[in-house]
Amino acid sequence: MPLDIGQTVPDFSAPATGDTTLTLSELRGQQVVVYFYPKASTPGCTTEGGDFRDRKADFDAANTVIVGVSRDGIRAQENFKAKQDFNFTLVSDKDETVCQLFDVIKLKKLYGKEHLGIERSTFLIDSEGKLAQAWRGVKVPGHVDEVLAAAQTLHAR
Repeated sequence: MPLDIGQTVPDFSAPATGDTTLTLSELRGQQVVVYFYPKASTPGCTTEGGDFRDRKADFDAANTVIVGVSRDGIRAQENFKAKQDFNFTLVSDKDETVCQLFDVIKLKKLYGKEHLGIERSTFLIDSEGKLAQAWRGVKVPGHVDEVLAAAQTLHAR
């Protein structure tokens, strides 16, 4: 069941880079961008992560934390973060708990074969923990600028 705009996002905890556990409720008081990507170290995911990395100072200025989520294991996430010099947390969601919460597991086609995978999606959560905006079926070019503009507008309220 997808989350609705204005709905409080249920709390979750998941293993994260830096040998930590990310718990959503611990980020209250800040806006949170949770972006889902299909697979660490693939071209589109590397570009998207790099775009978030390069705009992190702007997100910080808008009191917004960036969190990347995929089904990759924690070691793959650590390697991806280190190799790309990402300056934000990556979450390992191997059991798909967070993916299911945000309803991002979709039937996809790759080389004519169907499989279940992550639909590239981004969610902006306000400082009170409510879903402020959702982008599904994301195309990478220009996406981070759109998310940043929404975060800045929300922060200015």
